[in-house]
Amino acid sequence: MRKFVNDVYKNRVLLLMTLPVVVLTILLRYCPMFGVVMSFQNFKFSTGIFGSDWVGFKNFEFLFKTSDAWLITRNTILYNVAFISLGMFFAMALAIIYDLLGKSTLNRANQTLVLFPHFISWVVGSYFVFAILSFDKGLLNKVVTFFGGEAVNWYNEPKFWPFIIPIAYLWKGIGYSSIIYYSSIRGISLEYYEAAKIDGATWFQQVRYITIPMLKSIAIVMFILNIGSIFHSDFGLFYLVPRNSGTLYPVTSTIDTYVYNGLMSGGNLGMTAATGLYQSTVAFACVLISNGIIRKVSPDDAMF
Repeated sequence: MRKFVNDVYKNRVLLLMTLPVVVLTILLRYCPMFGVVMSFQNFKFSTGIFGSDWVGFKNFEFLFKTSDAWLITRNTILYNVAFISLGMFFAMALAIIYDLLGKSTLNRANQTLVLFPHFISWVVGSYFVFAILSFDKGLLNKVVTFFGGEAVNWYNEPKFWPFIIPIAYLWKGIGYSSIIYYSSIRGISLEYYEAAKIDGATWFQQVRYITIPMLKSIAIVMFILNIGSIFHSDFGLFYLVPRNSGTLYPVTSTIDTYVYNGLMSGGNLGMTAATGLYQSTVAFACVLISNGIIRKVSPDDAMF
């Protein structure tokens, strides 16, 4: 105990610097976990958590008995699988391009332009998409009609949105991921590349046999982190970008947007809490399973 007190006193400045983060983490991450109780209640504002009636697992039946359960689960999973695979591929490709361009003004400008969408909300991003897809004044329809084509009402055509949604996701998120991979590339020792050049390796061979294998560890970490959100969806992307168009529900409705629409129409907070608990539990299980598989295949690359 005395050693612990001495260590705390010795590192008091560093501990004081971490105090705001610890307090915010407790307030924003751990205190709200008490709301898990609502998942098993017929929650009412008038009675609160302690006075609401217990209903067991009835709130979970909403997800599994609704006719749309398969649709929203399919959309959530398939979109996230596309996001993870496409995101990793294009982020690595961009990072390799950054490294190829070197410390040039063009490279810095390119990184800034690609990273910029990450810092804007989907409220703003949805208007960028609308400016392109608007039926009357959209840029895309202007180009189509200029070449003699017929304008398309994109917000009433579900067949296009399985492609529009991933493109919008990549536009906003690819810059941040590429910077992570680029920082990892910059950490690779130049001796590997110098030895490869002496052996006559081309640029493509250097990327294939040095850069990509060296990115394996960070790619696995990013994969595990992303797999934890496979049952979650970016609410802004799936609600704001399609402008909550009912015609597009078959291809844009996910678990999060479906619950939100149900909450707005019915106001069942217990059902919402149950959905959140279900998503978090499945996500935690996915992280454990994926990390366990990686630990079996490549123990050095597992997170824990």
